[in-house]
Amino acid sequence: MTASPPAIETRELRKVYGGRAVVDGLSIGVQPGEVFGFLGPNGAGKSTTLKMLLGLVLPTSGELRVLGGSPSSPAVRARLGFLPEQFRFQTWMTGHEFLRFHGRLAGLSAAELRTRIPGVLEEVGLGARGGEVLGGYSKGMLQRVGLAGAILARPALVFLDEPTSALDPIGRVEVREIIERLRGAGVSVFLNSHLLSEVEQVCDRVAFVKAGRVLLQGSMRDLMGGVLPLDVRVDELRPGLLDALSRLGELRHTDTNTPGRADIELWLQHEDAIPAAAQAVLDSGARLYALTPRRPDLETLFLDLIEDTPEAQRSAPAPEAARA
Repeated sequence: MTASPPAIETRELRKVYGGRAVVDGLSIGVQPGEVFGFLGPNGAGKSTTLKMLLGLVLPTSGELRVLGGSPSSPAVRARLGFLPEQFRFQTWMTGHEFLRFHGRLAGLSAAELRTRIPGVLEEVGLGARGGEVLGGYSKGMLQRVGLAGAILARPALVFLDEPTSALDPIGRVEVREIIERLRGAGVSVFLNSHLLSEVEQVCDRVAFVKAGRVLLQGSMRDLMGGVLPLDVRVDELRPGLLDALSRLGELRHTDTNTPGRADIELWLQHEDAIPAAAQAVLDSGARLYALTPRRPDLETLFLDLIEDTPEAQRSAPAPEAARA
């Protein structure tokens, strides 16, 4: 059985405007069923990259394949979904009419749309609002109906540009759940967002870009050097406990200032060591109140890389590793 091609694959992608390279040698890969976060400051070339991936702008040089083909191919475009950050809606249409119009453009039949439209409206939280005119929708509702349009034709690859920017916390949770369902169905998601906490919760891998080039890409665990922070809370530090934990990983911080409680920050190389950390606490005779694996801090890593701090320079991989 032939393996599916990467959802997105670029090699040394370059786009020049007026003699200036906006995207300069960008190489990324997104696998089928993967949620991929694309992060960078304003002016990093994210919007131009997105336009090239969608076939709206031609690259100056380099290689680009989307779903195994060219994004300018009608067959490939029919399998793409897109929610732009600033969408121009037909405000005189109702939600149903808007989705019917875009569904027909995507090649869906009238029969398919009759069953599909109510389902996607329900999925984005607009099940009872499809009959209302878009001109009366709030900004958050317009974001939701735009998301409904992006997933209406059951695409194989969805591009989401700031999908939660206009939503309240409940709406953001709902969008995360939609992204997770897309991933569960084998759909690839290319996510561009400034909300790093959102990216951290849903993305399998991320790429950091600056000046049109990839600084780093990989899973959060890989980008943080393969370490896993573990917060351990016990009633007190019993003899030998710190020594036992230090044999499992690196002790970064210990806090014993709160009566009846001691907090320990332990950085592990493998999550398989978590049960051993729990056993070490029990063997010491201490009472275990919490054992919490902590995801690395995406915001700190992002700022270190983009601002080019000494910490980033020390931890950055070799150029060939950054493009892996």
